[in-house]
Amino acid sequence: MASRKLDERHQRALTRYYVAAGVGGLAVGVHTTQFAIRDPKVGLFKPVLELAKEEMDRAVLHSGPHSPLCGTDTPRPSSRTGDCADYSLVRIAGVCGETKQAITEATLIRELGYHAALLSLGAMRDADEDALLAHCRAVAEVIPVVGFYLQPSVGGRVLPYAFWRRFAEIENIVAIKIAPFNRYQTFNVVRAVIEAGRDDIALYTGNDDNIVADFLTPFRIAGKERRIVGGLLGHWSVWTQRAVELLERCRNADATPELLRLGVEVTDSNAAFFDAANGFSGCIAGLHEVLRRQGLLEGLWCLDEQETLSPGQLAEIDRVHRAYPHLHDDDFVATHRDEWLKT
Repeated sequence: MASRKLDERHQRALTRYYVAAGVGGLAVGVHTTQFAIRDPKVGLFKPVLELAKEEMDRAVLHSGPHSPLCGTDTPRPSSRTGDCADYSLVRIAGVCGETKQAITEATLIRELGYHAALLSLGAMRDADEDALLAHCRAVAEVIPVVGFYLQPSVGGRVLPYAFWRRFAEIENIVAIKIAPFNRYQTFNVVRAVIEAGRDDIALYTGNDDNIVADFLTPFRIAGKERRIVGGLLGHWSVWTQRAVELLERCRNADATPELLRLGVEVTDSNAAFFDAANGFSGCIAGLHEVLRRQGLLEGLWCLDEQETLSPGQLAEIDRVHRAYPHLHDDDFVATHRDEWLKT
């Protein structure tokens, strides 16, 4: 809200929107939730996690016996009804900071019933590989871990094949979000997981600039083939119902000119939302603007008063909205928004 306090009504509506859109799970306390919620002066990390937990509990509790399933390999709920699905949402929460803070956060999210930690290494940019791996092992002793390869331009660092090969040997690693925005580095992660023999580590794209191509690519290495099975994407915090449909359309599909063309359109849309032209400085505000237009947020305010749209970004959002009406879910949101906003 304008006071830069938690707007519980709209925050709950967002979670209800994502569930109704048919997502297989939610990641909370990550980049699009704003890392500033961890600031002791803000004090919103636990409240936001608790709120999301309550809404996910409600979604599962209120799903009827005849609701369609929504697991990884089962149909999504109807995109026209907005009904909750009869399934257990995968619950992921972001974990940040150096080891002491990360363990504290991991313990909290485990106590709140989250299934896994999306582990950011942004606070350890100067640590060597041994220290990074020790950090990852310490968190993995508390809760299953989703690895996170974050692009350097927004606080990540380049991590070589050797790091990911050793990372894949940690027993309690359950998935990796691959988001370096770089094809060489993306390949290194997939290769490391395959060569470690870890068929049980799920691969998720976080490459918002290459979503469709990531889904369509069969990675064949040393006689074994793996595919990226889902996305943990800031881009998917908006136009989410269409994102669910996109994932289903791409699952185990072959690349076609139509799908590759769609991929370019998705990338173009993401460039507007994420403010790629300005080094992603308007990323959060851009996503807020899309949700504001749909009535899911009242404004595009961020906890950081300096964080807002970049010059020209609003016009870019206007452009992609006009250019790709098949990518947005405005009608779906308009049909169910009042229901989601009920307290």
